[in-house]
Amino acid sequence: MPEFEARDHAQQVNVAGDNTGTINTAHHHHEAAPPPQEPITSSLPAAPRAFVGRDQELQQILAAADHERVVSIHAIDGMAGVGKTALAVRAAHELAARFPDGQYFVELHAHTSEQKAADPSEVLAGLLIELGMDPRNIPDTLTGRRDLWRNRLASKKALVVLDDAADRDHIEPLLPSGPGCLTLVTSRHRLRVVPGTRPLALKVLDPDPAADLFLSVAGRDPASDDERDVAQRIVELCGWLPLAIVLVAGRLAHHPHWTTAEITELAEEFEAATDRLTELDANDRVVRAAFDLSYRDLPPARQLLFRRLGLHPGPDVDAYAVAALAGMDLATAERELDALYTDHLLDEPARGRYRLHDLLRDYAHTLTDDDPTADNTRAMDRLLDYYQHTATYADRWLARRTRPTGDRDITPPAAASGGVLVREFGDQLRALAWMRAERVNLLACLEHTASREPARMIALTAVTAALLDRDGPWPLARRLHQRAAEMAQRLGDRLGEATALTDLGIVCWLTDDYERSANLLQQALTRYRDLGNRLGEANALDSLGFVRRLTGDYGQAADLYRQALTLYRDLGDRLGEANTLNDLGLVYRYTGDYEQAADLQQQALTRYRDLGDRLGEANALTDLGLVRRDTGDYEQAADQLQQALTRYRDLANRLGEASALNYLGFVRREVGDYEQAADLHQQAVTIYRDLGNRLGQATALTDLGLVRREVGDYEQAADLHQQAVTIYRDLGNRRGEANALTALGYARREIGDYEHAADLYRQALTLHLDLGSRHGQADTLGNLGTLHERTGEHQQAAHLHQRALTLYRDIGFRLGQAEELNGIGRVLLATGEPSEALTAFTDAVGLAREIGNHLEQARALEGAARCRAGLGDVPAAVTDLSAAVEIYRRLGVPETEPAAVYLAELESRRPPG
Repeated sequence: MPEFEARDHAQQVNVAGDNTGTINTAHHHHEAAPPPQEPITSSLPAAPRAFVGRDQELQQILAAADHERVVSIHAIDGMAGVGKTALAVRAAHELAARFPDGQYFVELHAHTSEQKAADPSEVLAGLLIELGMDPRNIPDTLTGRRDLWRNRLASKKALVVLDDAADRDHIEPLLPSGPGCLTLVTSRHRLRVVPGTRPLALKVLDPDPAADLFLSVAGRDPASDDERDVAQRIVELCGWLPLAIVLVAGRLAHHPHWTTAEITELAEEFEAATDRLTELDANDRVVRAAFDLSYRDLPPARQLLFRRLGLHPGPDVDAYAVAALAGMDLATAERELDALYTDHLLDEPARGRYRLHDLLRDYAHTLTDDDPTADNTRAMDRLLDYYQHTATYADRWLARRTRPTGDRDITPPAAASGGVLVREFGDQLRALAWMRAERVNLLACLEHTASREPARMIALTAVTAALLDRDGPWPLARRLHQRAAEMAQRLGDRLGEATALTDLGIVCWLTDDYERSANLLQQALTRYRDLGNRLGEANALDSLGFVRRLTGDYGQAADLYRQALTLYRDLGDRLGEANTLNDLGLVYRYTGDYEQAADLQQQALTRYRDLGDRLGEANALTDLGLVRRDTGDYEQAADQLQQALTRYRDLANRLGEASALNYLGFVRREVGDYEQAADLHQQAVTIYRDLGNRLGQATALTDLGLVRREVGDYEQAADLHQQAVTIYRDLGNRRGEANALTALGYARREIGDYEHAADLYRQALTLHLDLGSRHGQADTLGNLGTLHERTGEHQQAAHLHQRALTLYRDIGFRLGQAEELNGIGRVLLATGEPSEALTAFTDAVGLAREIGNHLEQARALEGAARCRAGLGDVPAAVTDLSAAVEIYRRLGVPETEPAAVYLAELESRRPPG
């Protein structure tokens, strides 16, 4: 027998190798042998020498033995092989000195191969003999023996370990009742009904202690990183189950000269094995035998359910899935799952969700080989029907577009074919919660059907698209939709192919592959039109418009959106109408028509709320907030963006969360709260990077650079803007590139690199003109005007500021107007026209105050102060400049020091009194 194998297959392995798993308690109960010369006070097996990963549980038991303890029974329960006996024996040895009147270890053999469970009456006879009683004086009845046992221990301090108990009836007569006694019970069942019991459920080991156990038993070097890495790999394949770990490690202990590379080969063989239980047990079948004994105890119907669980392709189940898989009603499924949980054949990682240990899953799957193939096939069909029909219903709540197949109304689903119960969802959040909870199972079903039921795989892929769009990973979504499109083409499923091409095109734009996205969506549009599917056509048009907008082709984007909007309205599709209204509003915002943009997005917001579409509502609030930001209504912008952020977080939509954070940062920057703005932008950058969204990352980098420049850190601002320019160019996003070029030009200008700044502005202006972005043109023209101020070209500077002001007035962007009025004021002041300059600065002060932009307000006040000083009104100049300096200081901007110096000079010139 191997050194580290338990002699009783049902017991936890004793890693010390010296626990035989047997005691003399019940083998001679009916023999009339004379009593021992003195009582036996200890029958504990040897303590395990290697004991890892159970320190917390051990301390919990030890704490129960202090003088103030109120717990007299600890029930250690867990699945076969998890280490229950090892923990109980170790605890008993630690506690032995506190229980000088006796420490008794009793094997109850509830799960011992080829041995009946111990009879409590016979066990009591053996225990009484150990206490020193003459066998002839032991009562014949169970009750009499129980009462005598309790009486003998009533005033003693004794420790009793009852190992491998079946249930309450098995242990209740054996429990001592004395206040000085402590009982440790181990069982594969949760002994819920034993009064006064503190349950202690053992789970598998954590990864690091599991590796420690493996290295210790195998005799390997725990300090070697390479050996620890391979140990981590092996213990994961063992499911972190101590019994399995010790078996593999014990086998390796016989090969002390194997190199790490050779152990790695062993791990690879184990990983590649189609039947890990056979590979694990080698010739001894210890793990399989332990599982057999647990399975054997189940009633036939529960055995069948356990086998059915072995068919499930995913990692966990709930009662609905089990009802489908086993062909039973929901209430029965719930009861049976709870029973398997009680028997430690299932874990419950979350309320109502159950999981088989990996090795138990393998074991259950091997048992299905003996069931009729037709029965297994019907069970799997029911399960797949459940997931497909429920996911289809959930997708109706989650999809950003109505699917071009099936009933478009969200109504309670009927039972699927074969009587499978389908879940119902009352709102978007419940549907999203279910899809996220079942995500891994749905993906597992996709892989299961890929080669077996390709038509079902295509349908399942389509109904997971909305979830994958929200949560990613997008490279996986891209692979799945590509596979679905190719399979649909092979099957001649033209509608399925068009839908898969649309979903693939959307993922391509999410991953910034705009050219391929447009190509795929054009293919989908052609197929939908050939099929006469007007809803699919509308979806493809709207999606294609999205791509054109992202690449800055606003004219074509608007035309595609209008075509889609007409189709959606003709079809009565309110979701499509809401989406397209919001998307069209974005085009108007980008081209500077803020009034029309706000009107369209308000219409979209109303429709989303009517539909109960929380994500659509969040998107519309975000876009409406941006319009308010662009028109200088910062208070309303912040409120709408905060509402959007709350909704995104409620939906756990990280992409939306990142966008809302970044836009809020922009608003905080505009009102001068640079510290919070930088923090918000940095949070957005982090989320975008985690998601792999380079477009969002570039946007957040640009905006973070704007904060850095406002506080005078122009070098860092330039670096951030250059990173953004590079990303935008890689993506082919011309609008983003143009904005980042303008921002980079600003930073280079403030550093003093005027020639480079001028070139950057010219590049940006060319792009903005091509895009038809009046806001972008105005921004670049105004910055170019400031550059000409710096180089003394005042006439050209005035002309550029005036052009920018005209554009800003046309589009209603009040912050831009304030900035350009300040620029015009500076030029007029520099060219000796303080009266005209004062008018411009005064107008700028009024605008900046209206929109709450403190920086432009301070700049305008400083300009007005310089004009008043030039006109000889020094007291008024001091008043304006004092107000400007106060704002500068509060904001912490570079203008503070020179303005303060000038203020000191003015105050020295002010007449006394």
